[in-house]
Amino acid sequence: MTEADPAPADGAAPDRSAIQTNAALVGDGEDSARARHLAADFLTRVRAEHGIPVSQRAMDLTQLVVSELVTNSGKDAPGRVLLDVRLTGGAMQAVVWDSDPVLPVARAADAGRVGQHGLEIVMAVCQGFEAQREPVGKRITAPLALADDPDGAIGGRRPL
Repeated sequence: MTEADPAPADGAAPDRSAIQTNAALVGDGEDSARARHLAADFLTRVRAEHGIPVSQRAMDLTQLVVSELVTNSGKDAPGRVLLDVRLTGGAMQAVVWDSDPVLPVARAADAGRVGQHGLEIVMAVCQGFEAQREPVGKRITAPLALADDPDGAIGGRRPL
């Protein structure tokens, strides 16, 4: 776990207050499991070393989100997938980079479709979703609340 972000791709100053961990994944079928373990270990250390509360729901959803994002990147792009899991502003951010410049688009709801619901799931449980082209490939960022709301509500997107 590192205590400071490297300089962001947009040239802005690094966020020295961020707590993060990252990995370069090799693009094989075991990457989703590696991503889940990395995220779970990171949030466990965040609780123990920094005293930051992390709900069980946040722990479970973080593992789901990084797994789905890494799986999609592994399917879409040749080569390495970079995963960065960081805490900023009381939320976890999963950031995944791959070499494919095509931005992901959630498919229309279809109860008869088997599979290919990962992006829909990520967008439903996270506070936001950003897909951005990079000089090479793309970067996906998905923030997720670490703690449940005091009234017990889950911390996903709010209905309109």
